[in-house]
Amino acid sequence: LIVCIYRIPRNHSFVQPRSRCPNCQRPIPAWENLPVLSYILLRARCPGCGARISWVYPVVEVVTALSFYLLFVKYGVSPPLIVNMIFFGLLITLIFVDLFERLLPNVVTLGGTIVGWLISPLQSPEFFYGSRVHQSFFDWTHYLGAGLGILVGGGFLWLVAMLYLKLRKIEGMGFGDIKMMAMVGAFLGWQYAWLTILLGSFLGVLVGTAFIAVYRKGKAYELPFGSFLGVGAMMSTLIGPKLFSWYFSFF
Repeated sequence: LIVCIYRIPRNHSFVQPRSRCPNCQRPIPAWENLPVLSYILLRARCPGCGARISWVYPVVEVVTALSFYLLFVKYGVSPPLIVNMIFFGLLITLIFVDLFERLLPNVVTLGGTIVGWLISPLQSPEFFYGSRVHQSFFDWTHYLGAGLGILVGGGFLWLVAMLYLKLRKIEGMGFGDIKMMAMVGAFLGWQYAWLTILLGSFLGVLVGTAFIAVYRKGKAYELPFGSFLGVGAMMSTLIGPKLFSWYFSFF
């Protein structure tokens, strides 16, 4: 994921060449590539040139490990575990790319939308149970639900963006956010796409307002809304049903 986060915004291949120090271009041997452990053993410095290794490396590694563990706790060894590990990998990539580059690459958002739609039947826990394998995968309702999620997730943000542009005469939201929400809808369906938008907006207001106040940024400061949407999508996946139950308990 770190390779994707670093290379995709720079239009570099994330397959070749092998990992290397971004400062001195020294190839990194396997023992220096151990998640978290190598960062500690190397004392956050490149052995070749002494350049500081970014804190982003261990943070991404810890976040990925923790989120995958939480998915395992929720789903166990099952098809939804695999689907949502793929989904979280895409989300973590987008969260950090948008945080540092203010960019949500099409190869991740649009590619993720296609993948999410194609494997949407695997979100059903009974996929591998006996004779239901063939029936479950070709059940058109899974694809219909994922397609509706794409329309609701991406379509709602597109509508908001167009209304803001019409009323304020300035662009308030990039199309990357819209494509990202289409991807979220493909993986989670329309109900949790709504919840993701709600949680992402809440986090954006809460964290963004605090950041602008502390660092005295102007009102025109561009917040990484995609990063907040990514966190909201992870929350929706892990605790979405509990949040819905809590909300409807008031009625």
